[in-house]
Amino acid sequence: MSIDDKNDRIFKALAASSRRAMLDMLKDRPQTTGELCARFPALDRCTVMQHLKVLEAADLVIVTREGRERWNHLNPLPIKEIHDRWIGPYAATAVDLLGRLKGDLEG
Repeated sequence: MSIDDKNDRIFKALAASSRRAMLDMLKDRPQTTGELCARFPALDRCTVMQHLKVLEAADLVIVTREGRERWNHLNPLPIKEIHDRWIGPYAATAVDLLGRLKGDLEG
């Protein structure tokens, strides 16, 4: 899979508010699929599973099984890679511009 295909999957996964909410819920600790289903009463189990499959395909969620339970773990590395590629450089440029503007205004 090319880096562009990988990034497309990540951005597609992050595009849905339900999936972002699931990732937020996994920030503090892994959760079972049943726990996630209970936290989304408006969605049926099948829909939650579909969202989790999209997150798993984007490598944002790592799944482990313990007996009958399916545990969902957040994988923050793809988000960090996007930050390093897209956000970090743009933020650095913006800070440099603000520094020059401040210097021009003070000078």
